[in-house]
Amino acid sequence: MRSETLTLAPALNFFPNLKPPHKTLAFHQISVLIITFLAYASFHASRKPPSIVKSVLGPTVQANSSSVDTGWAPFDGPRGTHRLGELDLAFLSAYSIGMYFAGHVGDRINLRLFLVFGMMCSGILTIFFGLGYWFDVHVLGYFMAVQLLCGLVQSIGWPCVVAIVGNWFEKGKRGLIMGVWSSHTSVGNIIGSVVASGVLEFGWGWSFVVPGVLVILVGIVVFLFLPVCPEDLGFESLVKEIQMNVEVNGVENLEGKVGSEEAGLLRSETADFGTENADGDADTGSLAAVGFLEAWRLPGVAPFAFCLFFSKLVSYTFLYWLPFYIRHTAVAGVHLSHKTAGNLSAIFDIGGVFGGILAGLISDMIEARAVTSIAFLLLSVPALVLYRLYGSLSMVANIVLMFLSGLLVNGPYSLITTAVAADLGTQTTIKGNSRALATVTAIIDGTGSVGAALGPLLAGYISTTGWNNVFVMLILAIFSATLFLIRIARTEIKGKLNEGKWSLYSRIGGTQ
Repeated sequence: MRSETLTLAPALNFFPNLKPPHKTLAFHQISVLIITFLAYASFHASRKPPSIVKSVLGPTVQANSSSVDTGWAPFDGPRGTHRLGELDLAFLSAYSIGMYFAGHVGDRINLRLFLVFGMMCSGILTIFFGLGYWFDVHVLGYFMAVQLLCGLVQSIGWPCVVAIVGNWFEKGKRGLIMGVWSSHTSVGNIIGSVVASGVLEFGWGWSFVVPGVLVILVGIVVFLFLPVCPEDLGFESLVKEIQMNVEVNGVENLEGKVGSEEAGLLRSETADFGTENADGDADTGSLAAVGFLEAWRLPGVAPFAFCLFFSKLVSYTFLYWLPFYIRHTAVAGVHLSHKTAGNLSAIFDIGGVFGGILAGLISDMIEARAVTSIAFLLLSVPALVLYRLYGSLSMVANIVLMFLSGLLVNGPYSLITTAVAADLGTQTTIKGNSRALATVTAIIDGTGSVGAALGPLLAGYISTTGWNNVFVMLILAIFSATLFLIRIARTEIKGKLNEGKWSLYSRIGGTQ
C-alpha cells in the first residue's frame, strides 16, 4: 500500500476533519471538481495573453483610426504577423509533443505533485515572457525559447486533471459533469482576456505577469488540498468497483450494467482486445500502467484523436487570433480599441461554456458521443459563415454570432477532451484501469494539440491574403474532423436502434 504521507495532500493530513468519516465521498468529489477546475482555468488564463497583446506587438492598423501603434520589434515589421504565428507554433508544438510524454509519466508518478510542478513552471515562464517588456527585449529567440519551455510544462496539466477527475466519477455521469467541468477552458480564457486587457494600458508586460502569478497561487492550493483518488482517503476505488464487476460477472454483464453508452461507442470493436488476459494475470495487468502504443490500439482512441486534431485547430485559431481579427475588422464601420477587442473576444469563450455543457448533456441523454460531436461540428459551419459575412454589421450581430460560433465550435472540443477521453481510458477492454487515463487523455489531446499548433500558424500566413481564406481553412478543417467519427457514429446509431432506445415507440413508454 502507498504511504499516506507521500500521496495525501498536506492540508488533508493537517486538518483531520476534512477526511472521512467527517466528510463524505460526495463532498470530496465536489472539492476535486472545484480544485481541478481552478487549476486548468488558471492554465488557460495564462495562455490568453499572447492573443491579447498581438495587436500591440504586431503591425500597425492601416485602417482609419485615431490611435498610433508603434508595435514591438521583432513583431512590428511587414513579417510581424508571420512571427506572431511562429510564436504560437513554438508554444503549441512543444505543448503537443510534451503531452505524449506527460501522459506517460503521469500514469507512473504522483499526479498531484506532477500537476503542481507544471503549474509552478508555467507561472514562472509566463512571468518571464512579460519581463521582456521591462528589460526591453527585442530578440525573437528569447520569446521563442520562453514559449517552447512554457508549452512543455503546460502539457502536464491536462492529462493530470482528467485522470484525477476520472478517478472520482463513474462513467454514466461523466458527460454532464465533465461538460460543466470542462467549461474551465472557456472560463480561463475569459479570465485571461479580461485580466490581460484590463492591465494592458499599464504596459503589455503586465498582461503576462498577472496571469503568471495567478497560476502559481492556484498551484499552491492544488498542492495543499487536492486528493488524487478515493483510495487516498480510504474510500473504495470507483475503478476497482468496476473491475470487480468485470472479474465476477464477466465483460458482457458489465456492459449490461454500465455499458449501454459504451456499447454504442465501442462494443463492435472490443471483442478482440484484451480478452486474453481475463484469467491468470488479470489482476496484475489491471494495476500496471498501459503502454503508449497499447493505448493507441484501444478502440476509439485513434478516430477521436484525429477528429480532435482538426477540431482543436479551429478552436485554437480563434483563441490566438480572434482579438487580432476583431481589432483589424471594423464593426459598424468603427475599429475597436485593443482593450475593447480583447474583452469582446471573451464572448466566443462564453459561448464555449454553454457549448461544453450542452454537448455533455446531450451526449448523456442520447448515449452517443460521436453523434453529438458530428452534429455540433456540422452546425458550426453555417455559424462561421454567418459570423464572417454579418459579424461586422453591428455590435449586436457580432456578439450573437460570435457566441453561437463559440458554442458550436467548442462543444465537441470540450466533449472529446473530457468525457470521451475518460470513457476511452477506462473502457472494458482494459477493465477500467485508471492507470490508462493519463496516457489515453494525453494521446487524444496531444494529437489535438498538433492541430492547435498548425491552425494559428496557418492563420498568421493566410491572413495576409485575406480573412476569407482563413475562414475557408477553418471550414475545411471542420469537415475533416467529422470524417473520422462517421464510422463510430454509425455504430452508435445502429446500437441504439437495435436496443430500441431511439425508436418512437420506446420514447412514449412502449416495451420491446
